[in-house]
Amino acid sequence: MKPILMIDFGSTNTKVTAVDLDSETLLGTAAAYTTVQTDVGEGLQEAMEKLEEKIGKLDFAERYACSSAAGGLKMISSGLVPELTAEAARQAALGAGAKVMKVYSYELTEDDAEEIEALKPDIFLLTGGTDGGNKDNIIQNARVLAECKANFPVVLAGNRTAARTCEKILTEAGRQVIRCENVMPKFNELNIGPAQAKIREIFLDRIIKAKGLSQASQLISGIMMPTPAAVLAAMELLSRGTKTENGLGELVAVDVGGATTDIYSMTDGAPDRAGTILKGLPEPYAKRTVEGDIGMRYSAAGIAEAVGIPMLSQLSGLTEDRTSALLAEITTHTDSLPDTDEKKRLDQALASMAIKVGITRHAGTVEKVYTPVGEAYVQSGKDLSRVDKIILTGGSLIHNAPDTARAIASHALYDMAEPASLKPRNAEILIDTQYILSAMGLLSQYAPDTALKIMKKELTSYGTAK
Repeated sequence: MKPILMIDFGSTNTKVTAVDLDSETLLGTAAAYTTVQTDVGEGLQEAMEKLEEKIGKLDFAERYACSSAAGGLKMISSGLVPELTAEAARQAALGAGAKVMKVYSYELTEDDAEEIEALKPDIFLLTGGTDGGNKDNIIQNARVLAECKANFPVVLAGNRTAARTCEKILTEAGRQVIRCENVMPKFNELNIGPAQAKIREIFLDRIIKAKGLSQASQLISGIMMPTPAAVLAAMELLSRGTKTENGLGELVAVDVGGATTDIYSMTDGAPDRAGTILKGLPEPYAKRTVEGDIGMRYSAAGIAEAVGIPMLSQLSGLTEDRTSALLAEITTHTDSLPDTDEKKRLDQALASMAIKVGITRHAGTVEKVYTPVGEAYVQSGKDLSRVDKIILTGGSLIHNAPDTARAIASHALYDMAEPASLKPRNAEILIDTQYILSAMGLLSQYAPDTALKIMKKELTSYGTAK
Protein backbone atom coordinates (compact mmCIF):
# COMPACT_ATOMS: atom_id res chain seq x y z
CA MET A 1 0.00 0.00 0.00
CA LYS A 2 1.14 3.54 -0.81
CA PRO A 3 -1.35 5.93 0.85
CA ILE A 4 -1.55 9.56 -0.31
CA LEU A 5 -3.45 12.31 1.51
CA MET A 6 -5.14 15.28 -0.17
CA ILE A 7 -6.36 18.24 1.91
CA ASP A 8 -8.81 20.94 0.83
CA PHE A 9 -8.94 23.95 3.17
CA GLY A 10 -12.37 25.29 2.20
CA SER A 11 -14.11 28.47 3.32
CA THR A 12 -16.57 26.38 5.36
CA ASN A 13 -15.08 22.91 5.71
CA THR A 14 -11.65 21.32 5.61
CA LYS A 15 -11.91 18.09 3.64
CA VAL A 16 -9.39 15.24 3.63
CA THR A 17 -9.21 12.44 1.07
CA ALA A 18 -7.00 9.36 1.24
CA VAL A 19 -6.16 7.13 -1.73
CA ASP A 20 -3.91 4.13 -2.25
CA LEU A 21 -1.68 4.52 -5.29
CA ASP A 22 -0.84 0.83 -5.46
CA SER A 23 -4.44 -0.36 -5.74
CA GLU A 24 -5.66 2.89 -7.34
CA THR A 25 -8.58 3.09 -4.93
CA LEU A 26 -10.24 5.65 -2.69
CA LEU A 27 -9.61 4.77 0.95
CA GLY A 28 -11.89 7.33 2.56
CA THR A 29 -12.91 10.94 3.04
CA ALA A 30 -13.80 13.16 6.01
CA ALA A 31 -14.52 16.82 6.75
CA ALA A 32 -14.54 19.27 9.64
CA TYR A 33 -15.32 22.96 10.09
CA THR A 34 -12.50 25.21 8.81
CA THR A 35 -11.10 27.12 11.79
CA VAL A 36 -9.56 29.94 9.75
CA GLN A 37 -10.41 32.54 12.43
CA THR A 38 -8.07 30.79 14.88
CA ASP A 39 -5.81 28.14 13.39
CA VAL A 40 -6.66 26.10 10.31
CA GLY A 41 -4.61 23.31 11.85
CA GLU A 42 -7.43 22.72 14.34
CA GLY A 43 -9.94 21.98 11.61
CA LEU A 44 -7.41 19.78 9.83
CA GLN A 45 -6.72 17.83 13.01
CA GLU A 46 -10.44 17.22 13.56
CA ALA A 47 -10.88 16.07 9.95
CA MET A 48 -7.91 13.72 10.28
CA GLU A 49 -9.34 12.21 13.45
CA LYS A 50 -12.61 11.51 11.63
CA LEU A 51 -10.72 9.97 8.71
CA GLU A 52 -8.70 7.73 11.04
CA GLU A 53 -11.93 6.46 12.60
CA LYS A 54 -12.90 5.21 9.13
CA ILE A 55 -9.64 3.85 7.72
CA GLY A 56 -7.26 3.63 10.68
CA LYS A 57 -4.01 5.50 11.21
CA LEU A 58 -1.79 5.49 8.13
CA ASP A 59 1.71 6.72 7.36
CA PHE A 60 1.06 8.82 4.27
CA ALA A 61 3.78 8.80 1.63
CA GLU A 62 2.78 12.25 0.36
CA ARG A 63 0.42 15.05 1.42
CA TYR A 64 -0.96 17.56 -1.09
CA ALA A 65 -3.30 20.47 -0.43
CA CYS A 66 -5.43 23.18 -1.98
CA SER A 67 -7.26 26.08 -0.36
CA SER A 68 -10.12 28.51 -0.76
CA ALA A 69 -10.19 29.43 2.94
CA ALA A 70 -10.83 33.03 4.01
CA GLY A 71 -12.25 33.99 0.63
CA GLY A 72 -9.74 32.15 -1.54
CA LEU A 73 -7.52 33.96 -4.02
CA LYS A 74 -9.07 37.39 -4.61
CA MET A 75 -8.02 39.21 -7.74
CA ILE A 76 -8.70 42.38 -9.73
CA SER A 77 -7.63 42.77 -13.33
CA SER A 78 -7.55 45.52 -15.92
CA GLY A 79 -7.13 45.65 -19.67
CA LEU A 80 -7.77 47.92 -22.61
CA VAL A 81 -10.84 46.89 -24.65
CA PRO A 82 -13.56 45.06 -22.65
CA GLU A 83 -14.03 42.32 -25.25
CA LEU A 84 -10.31 41.79 -25.84
CA THR A 85 -7.43 42.31 -23.37
CA ALA A 86 -9.77 42.91 -20.41
CA GLU A 87 -11.56 39.63 -21.20
CA ALA A 88 -8.21 37.87 -21.69
CA ALA A 89 -7.15 39.09 -18.23
CA ARG A 90 -10.39 37.81 -16.71
CA GLN A 91 -9.95 34.37 -18.28
CA ALA A 92 -6.35 34.20 -17.07
CA ALA A 93 -7.39 35.02 -13.50
CA LEU A 94 -10.32 32.60 -13.43
CA GLY A 95 -8.28 29.79 -14.95
CA ALA A 96 -5.66 30.28 -12.24
CA GLY A 97 -8.30 29.58 -9.60
CA ALA A 98 -8.96 33.14 -8.51
CA LYS A 99 -12.15 34.86 -7.45
CA VAL A 100 -12.29 37.88 -9.76
CA MET A 101 -13.66 40.79 -7.77
CA LYS A 102 -13.55 43.37 -10.56
CA VAL A 103 -12.39 43.79 -14.16
CA TYR A 104 -11.59 47.30 -15.40
CA SER A 105 -11.32 48.44 -19.00
CA TYR A 106 -9.58 51.48 -20.50
CA GLU A 107 -7.92 53.95 -18.13
CA LEU A 108 -8.27 53.63 -14.36
CA THR A 109 -9.69 56.69 -12.63
CA GLU A 110 -9.23 58.10 -9.13
CA ASP A 111 -12.60 56.58 -8.20
CA ASP A 112 -11.36 53.22 -9.48
CA ALA A 113 -8.24 53.55 -7.34
CA GLU A 114 -10.37 54.18 -4.23
CA GLU A 115 -12.50 51.13 -5.07
CA ILE A 116 -9.39 48.98 -5.50
CA GLU A 117 -8.09 50.13 -2.12
CA ALA A 118 -11.42 49.23 -0.50
CA LEU A 119 -11.57 45.77 -2.16
CA LYS A 120 -8.01 44.91 -1.01
CA PRO A 121 -7.20 42.27 -3.64
CA ASP A 122 -4.56 39.59 -3.08
CA ILE A 123 -3.22 40.17 -6.61
CA PHE A 124 -3.77 42.72 -9.38
CA LEU A 125 -3.38 41.51 -12.97
CA LEU A 126 -2.35 44.46 -15.15
CA THR A 127 -2.76 43.95 -18.89
CA GLY A 128 -3.50 46.07 -21.94
CA GLY A 129 -2.51 46.36 -25.58
CA THR A 130 -1.11 43.79 -27.99
CA ASP A 131 2.66 43.66 -28.33
CA GLY A 132 3.68 46.80 -30.21
CA GLY A 133 0.17 48.26 -29.90
CA ASN A 134 -1.31 50.82 -27.51
CA LYS A 135 1.14 51.71 -24.70
CA ASP A 136 -0.48 54.77 -23.15
CA ASN A 137 -3.33 52.93 -21.44
CA ILE A 138 -1.27 50.38 -19.50
CA ILE A 139 1.34 52.98 -18.51
CA GLN A 140 -1.35 55.31 -17.16
CA ASN A 141 -2.91 52.43 -15.23
CA ALA A 142 0.49 51.57 -13.76
CA ARG A 143 0.73 55.14 -12.48
CA VAL A 144 -2.70 54.88 -10.84
CA LEU A 145 -1.82 51.55 -9.19
CA ALA A 146 1.46 53.03 -7.94
CA GLU A 147 -0.57 55.51 -5.90
CA CYS A 148 -2.88 52.90 -4.35
CA LYS A 149 -2.40 52.51 -0.61
CA ALA A 150 -3.51 48.85 -0.42
CA ASN A 151 -0.70 46.30 -0.34
CA PHE A 152 -0.89 43.87 -3.26
CA PRO A 153 1.55 42.51 -5.87
CA VAL A 154 1.01 43.27 -9.55
CA VAL A 155 1.30 40.64 -12.26
CA LEU A 156 2.28 42.59 -15.36
CA ALA A 157 1.10 40.81 -18.52
CA GLY A 158 0.45 43.42 -21.19
CA ASN A 159 2.13 45.11 -24.14
CA ARG A 160 5.79 44.02 -23.96
CA THR A 161 7.01 47.37 -25.34
CA ALA A 162 5.52 49.12 -22.30
CA ALA A 163 6.44 46.48 -19.72
CA ARG A 164 9.76 47.98 -18.59
CA THR A 165 8.22 51.44 -18.13
CA CYS A 166 5.30 50.01 -16.13
CA GLU A 167 7.64 47.93 -13.98
CA LYS A 168 9.78 50.98 -13.19
CA ILE A 169 6.76 53.07 -12.20
CA LEU A 170 5.43 50.38 -9.88
CA THR A 171 8.71 49.29 -8.27
CA GLU A 172 9.73 52.87 -7.55
CA ALA A 173 6.45 53.18 -5.65
CA GLY A 174 7.41 50.11 -3.57
CA ARG A 175 5.04 47.75 -5.35
CA GLN A 176 6.03 44.11 -5.96
CA VAL A 177 5.91 43.44 -9.72
CA ILE A 178 5.99 40.08 -11.48
CA ARG A 179 6.46 40.35 -15.23
CA CYS A 180 5.33 37.69 -17.67
CA GLU A 181 4.26 37.32 -21.29
CA ASN A 182 1.36 39.31 -22.70
CA VAL A 183 -2.05 37.63 -22.26
CA MET A 184 -2.84 38.80 -25.81
CA PRO A 185 0.35 39.26 -27.84
CA LYS A 186 -1.60 39.53 -31.10
CA PHE A 187 -5.14 40.54 -31.90
CA ASN A 188 -7.57 37.74 -30.89
CA GLU A 189 -4.69 35.47 -29.77
CA LEU A 190 -4.90 34.25 -26.18
CA ASN A 191 -1.74 33.48 -24.21
CA ILE A 192 -2.98 33.11 -20.64
CA GLY A 193 -0.82 30.20 -19.48
CA PRO A 194 2.24 32.24 -18.37
CA ALA A 195 0.12 34.67 -16.33
CA GLN A 196 -1.71 31.79 -14.67
CA ALA A 197 1.59 30.17 -13.71
CA LYS A 198 2.81 33.41 -12.09
CA ILE A 199 -0.48 33.85 -10.22
CA ARG A 200 -0.13 30.38 -8.75
CA GLU A 201 3.48 31.10 -7.74
CA ILE A 202 2.30 34.16 -5.82
CA PHE A 203 -0.40 32.06 -4.20
CA LEU A 204 2.32 29.77 -2.87
CA ASP A 205 4.72 32.53 -1.82
CA ARG A 206 2.32 35.06 -0.36
CA ILE A 207 -1.27 33.99 -0.01
CA ILE A 208 -0.65 30.89 2.09
CA LYS A 209 0.97 33.07 4.74
CA ALA A 210 -1.78 35.69 4.54
CA LYS A 211 -4.51 33.06 5.00
CA GLY A 212 -2.93 31.54 8.09
CA LEU A 213 -1.85 28.38 6.29
CA SER A 214 1.88 28.69 6.96
CA GLN A 215 1.96 26.17 9.78
CA ALA A 216 -0.31 23.75 7.96
CA SER A 217 1.77 24.06 4.78
CA GLN A 218 4.74 22.54 6.61
CA LEU A 219 2.80 19.27 6.57
CA ILE A 220 2.44 19.36 2.79
CA SER A 221 4.81 17.52 0.47
CA GLY A 222 4.82 19.99 -2.37
CA ILE A 223 1.59 20.76 -4.19
CA MET A 224 -0.44 23.71 -2.92
CA MET A 225 -2.89 25.52 -5.19
CA PRO A 226 -6.24 27.33 -5.13
CA THR A 227 -9.12 24.86 -4.84
CA PRO A 228 -10.84 26.02 -8.07
CA ALA A 229 -7.58 25.43 -9.97
CA ALA A 230 -7.50 21.90 -8.58
CA VAL A 231 -11.11 21.26 -9.66
CA LEU A 232 -10.33 22.70 -13.12
CA ALA A 233 -7.38 20.31 -13.42
CA ALA A 234 -9.59 17.39 -12.38
CA MET A 235 -12.26 18.28 -14.93
CA GLU A 236 -9.79 18.65 -17.77
CA LEU A 237 -8.26 15.28 -16.89
CA LEU A 238 -11.71 13.66 -16.69
CA SER A 239 -12.60 15.10 -20.08
CA ARG A 240 -9.40 14.58 -22.06
CA GLY A 241 -8.05 11.46 -20.36
CA THR A 242 -4.39 10.42 -20.50
CA LYS A 243 -2.21 8.59 -23.00
CA THR A 244 -3.27 5.27 -21.49
CA GLU A 245 -6.75 5.98 -20.04
CA ASN A 246 -9.68 7.44 -21.98
CA GLY A 247 -11.57 10.41 -20.59
CA LEU A 248 -15.32 11.04 -20.76
CA GLY A 249 -15.20 13.64 -23.52
CA GLU A 250 -16.97 16.99 -23.43
CA LEU A 251 -18.59 17.89 -20.13
CA VAL A 252 -19.83 20.65 -17.84
CA ALA A 253 -19.24 20.72 -14.07
CA VAL A 254 -21.05 22.76 -11.43
CA ASP A 255 -19.70 23.39 -7.93
CA VAL A 256 -22.29 25.14 -5.76
CA GLY A 257 -20.63 26.42 -2.60
CA GLY A 258 -21.69 28.56 0.31
CA ALA A 259 -20.25 31.76 -1.13
CA THR A 260 -19.86 31.17 -4.89
CA THR A 261 -21.02 28.97 -7.74
CA ASP A 262 -18.23 27.79 -10.03
CA ILE A 263 -18.95 26.51 -13.54
CA TYR A 264 -16.45 24.52 -15.59
CA SER A 265 -16.84 23.56 -19.24
CA MET A 266 -14.57 21.18 -21.15
CA THR A 267 -15.34 21.70 -24.82
CA ASP A 268 -14.17 23.95 -27.63
CA GLY A 269 -17.72 25.30 -27.83
CA ALA A 270 -17.49 25.82 -31.59
CA PRO A 271 -20.69 26.69 -33.48
CA ASP A 272 -22.95 23.74 -34.22
CA ARG A 273 -25.07 25.58 -36.75
CA ALA A 274 -24.00 26.25 -40.34
CA GLY A 275 -23.57 29.89 -41.24
CA THR A 276 -22.71 30.95 -37.69
CA ILE A 277 -20.14 33.69 -37.09
CA LEU A 278 -18.12 33.74 -33.87
CA LYS A 279 -17.97 37.04 -32.00
CA GLY A 280 -15.24 37.93 -29.51
CA LEU A 281 -12.23 36.02 -28.27
CA PRO A 282 -11.71 32.32 -28.97
CA GLU A 283 -12.84 30.25 -26.00
CA PRO A 284 -10.38 28.00 -24.13
CA TYR A 285 -11.23 24.29 -24.08
CA ALA A 286 -10.99 24.27 -20.28
CA LYS A 287 -12.96 27.25 -19.02
CA ARG A 288 -14.02 28.31 -15.53
CA THR A 289 -16.36 31.07 -14.47
CA VAL A 290 -17.28 31.98 -10.92
CA GLU A 291 -20.46 33.68 -9.78
CA GLY A 292 -19.41 35.53 -6.66
CA ASP A 293 -22.95 36.67 -5.92
CA ILE A 294 -24.49 33.19 -6.09
CA GLY A 295 -24.10 30.72 -3.22
CA MET A 296 -26.00 28.62 -0.73
CA ARG A 297 -25.18 30.58 2.43
CA TYR A 298 -22.99 33.70 2.27
CA SER A 299 -24.46 34.59 -1.15
CA ALA A 300 -27.96 33.12 -0.85
CA ALA A 301 -29.42 36.63 -1.05
CA GLY A 302 -27.74 36.93 -4.47
CA ILE A 303 -29.80 34.03 -5.77
CA ALA A 304 -32.97 35.76 -4.58
CA GLU A 305 -31.87 38.98 -6.27
CA ALA A 306 -31.16 37.12 -9.51
CA VAL A 307 -34.42 35.15 -9.78
CA GLY A 308 -36.79 36.76 -7.28
CA ILE A 309 -38.49 35.55 -4.11
CA PRO A 310 -41.61 34.43 -6.05
CA MET A 311 -39.53 31.93 -8.06
CA LEU A 312 -37.90 30.50 -4.93
CA SER A 313 -41.32 30.35 -3.29
CA GLN A 314 -42.80 28.50 -6.25
CA LEU A 315 -39.97 25.94 -6.37
CA SER A 316 -39.90 25.30 -2.63
CA GLY A 317 -43.67 25.29 -2.12
CA LEU A 318 -43.28 27.80 0.71
CA THR A 319 -45.08 31.11 1.01
CA GLU A 320 -43.13 34.18 -0.07
CA ASP A 321 -43.07 35.46 3.51
CA ARG A 322 -41.73 32.16 4.82
CA THR A 323 -39.18 32.00 2.00
CA SER A 324 -37.92 35.48 2.88
CA ALA A 325 -37.75 34.64 6.59
CA LEU A 326 -35.77 31.44 6.07
CA LEU A 327 -33.50 33.19 3.57
CA ALA A 328 -32.67 35.86 6.14
CA GLU A 329 -31.99 33.15 8.71
CA ILE A 330 -29.50 31.18 6.63
CA THR A 331 -27.64 34.28 5.42
CA THR A 332 -27.25 35.38 9.03
CA HIS A 333 -26.28 31.93 10.30
CA THR A 334 -24.08 30.73 7.45
CA ASP A 335 -23.06 27.57 9.28
CA SER A 336 -26.66 26.39 9.59
CA LEU A 337 -27.73 23.06 8.10
CA PRO A 338 -31.07 22.25 6.41
CA ASP A 339 -32.40 20.36 9.42
CA THR A 340 -36.14 20.82 8.77
CA ASP A 341 -38.35 19.94 5.83
CA GLU A 342 -38.88 23.63 5.03
CA LYS A 343 -35.15 24.36 5.00
CA LYS A 344 -34.47 21.33 2.82
CA ARG A 345 -37.05 22.49 0.30
CA LEU A 346 -35.59 25.98 0.26
CA ASP A 347 -32.07 24.57 -0.12
CA GLN A 348 -33.21 22.55 -3.14
CA ALA A 349 -34.78 25.66 -4.66
CA LEU A 350 -31.62 27.69 -4.01
CA ALA A 351 -29.41 24.99 -5.54
CA SER A 352 -31.67 24.75 -8.60
CA MET A 353 -31.51 28.47 -9.22
CA ALA A 354 -27.78 28.70 -8.48
CA ILE A 355 -27.23 26.14 -11.22
CA LYS A 356 -29.64 27.86 -13.61
CA VAL A 357 -28.10 31.31 -13.16
CA GLY A 358 -24.52 30.02 -13.18
CA ILE A 359 -24.89 27.91 -16.35
CA THR A 360 -26.84 30.63 -18.14
CA ARG A 361 -24.07 33.15 -17.47
CA HIS A 362 -21.37 30.65 -18.45
CA ALA A 363 -22.94 29.40 -21.68
CA GLY A 364 -22.77 31.32 -24.92
CA THR A 365 -25.64 32.87 -26.81
CA VAL A 366 -26.65 33.01 -30.44
CA GLU A 367 -28.69 35.61 -32.30
CA LYS A 368 -30.08 35.84 -35.81
CA VAL A 369 -28.84 38.74 -37.92
CA TYR A 370 -29.63 39.87 -41.44
CA THR A 371 -26.84 40.54 -43.91
CA PRO A 372 -26.84 41.68 -47.56
CA VAL A 373 -26.60 38.00 -48.57
CA GLY A 374 -29.31 36.72 -46.27
CA GLU A 375 -29.78 35.42 -42.74
CA ALA A 376 -26.81 34.55 -40.54
CA TYR A 377 -26.19 33.76 -36.89
CA VAL A 378 -23.75 35.39 -34.47
CA GLN A 379 -22.47 33.31 -31.54
CA SER A 380 -20.92 34.84 -28.43
CA GLY A 381 -19.20 32.49 -26.00
CA LYS A 382 -19.33 28.70 -25.94
CA ASP A 383 -21.93 26.47 -27.51
CA LEU A 384 -22.66 23.85 -24.83
CA SER A 385 -25.73 22.39 -26.53
CA ARG A 386 -23.90 19.17 -27.54
CA VAL A 387 -22.43 18.48 -24.10
CA ASP A 388 -24.04 15.35 -22.72
CA LYS A 389 -22.48 15.02 -19.25
CA ILE A 390 -22.94 17.32 -16.26
CA ILE A 391 -20.86 16.77 -13.10
CA LEU A 392 -22.36 18.11 -9.86
CA THR A 393 -20.47 18.74 -6.64
CA GLY A 394 -21.06 20.77 -3.50
CA GLY A 395 -22.73 19.89 -0.22
CA SER A 396 -26.15 21.10 -1.36
CA LEU A 397 -26.06 18.76 -4.35
CA ILE A 398 -24.40 15.55 -3.24
CA HIS A 399 -26.66 14.75 -0.28
CA ASN A 400 -29.88 14.38 -2.26
CA ALA A 401 -31.74 11.33 -3.52
CA PRO A 402 -31.30 10.59 -7.26
CA ASP A 403 -34.75 11.94 -8.23
CA THR A 404 -34.13 15.19 -6.34
CA ALA A 405 -30.63 15.55 -7.78
CA ARG A 406 -31.94 15.06 -11.33
CA ALA A 407 -34.65 17.65 -10.72
CA ILE A 408 -32.08 20.15 -9.46
CA ALA A 409 -29.70 19.37 -12.32
CA SER A 410 -32.43 19.81 -14.93
CA HIS A 411 -32.14 23.57 -14.35
CA ALA A 412 -28.76 23.43 -16.10
CA LEU A 413 -30.44 22.49 -19.37
CA TYR A 414 -31.79 24.54 -22.25
CA ASP A 415 -34.99 26.40 -21.46
CA MET A 416 -37.37 27.45 -24.24
CA ALA A 417 -38.00 30.64 -22.28
CA GLU A 418 -34.39 31.60 -23.10
CA PRO A 419 -34.12 30.63 -26.78
CA ALA A 420 -30.81 32.41 -27.37
CA SER A 421 -28.94 30.48 -24.67
CA LEU A 422 -26.60 27.67 -25.77
CA LYS A 423 -26.97 25.48 -22.68
CA PRO A 424 -26.90 21.65 -22.89
CA ARG A 425 -30.01 20.08 -24.43
CA ASN A 426 -29.95 16.92 -22.32
CA ALA A 427 -27.25 15.27 -20.27
CA GLU A 428 -26.28 12.40 -18.00
CA ILE A 429 -25.94 13.58 -14.39
CA LEU A 430 -22.83 12.43 -12.52
CA ILE A 431 -22.61 13.27 -8.81
CA ASP A 432 -19.39 13.70 -6.84
CA THR A 433 -20.91 11.90 -3.85
CA GLN A 434 -17.57 11.52 -2.06
CA TYR A 435 -16.52 15.15 -2.64
CA ILE A 436 -13.25 14.14 -4.30
CA LEU A 437 -12.88 16.47 -7.31
CA SER A 438 -10.43 18.92 -5.75
CA ALA A 439 -8.46 16.00 -4.32
CA MET A 440 -8.28 14.34 -7.73
CA GLY A 441 -7.11 17.61 -9.25
CA LEU A 442 -4.25 17.61 -6.78
CA LEU A 443 -3.50 13.95 -7.43
CA SER A 444 -3.56 14.57 -11.19
CA GLN A 445 -0.36 16.59 -10.84
CA TYR A 446 1.40 13.50 -9.48
CA ALA A 447 -0.46 10.41 -10.72
CA PRO A 448 -2.94 11.38 -13.47
CA ASP A 449 -3.87 7.83 -14.48
CA THR A 450 -4.77 6.95 -10.90
CA ALA A 451 -6.75 10.17 -10.42
CA LEU A 452 -8.72 9.53 -13.61
CA LYS A 453 -9.49 5.90 -12.75
CA ILE A 454 -10.72 6.87 -9.28
CA MET A 455 -12.99 9.60 -10.67
CA LYS A 456 -14.49 7.27 -13.27
CA LYS A 457 -15.10 4.70 -10.54
CA GLU A 458 -16.44 7.03 -7.83
CA LEU A 459 -18.62 9.52 -9.74
CA THR A 460 -22.18 8.23 -9.42
CA SER A 461 -24.53 8.34 -12.40
CA TYR A 462 -28.03 9.57 -11.54
CA GLY A 463 -29.37 9.02 -15.04
CA THR A 464 -30.30 11.55 -17.69
CA ALA A 465 -31.89 14.92 -17.06
CA LYS A 466 -34.02 16.31 -19.87
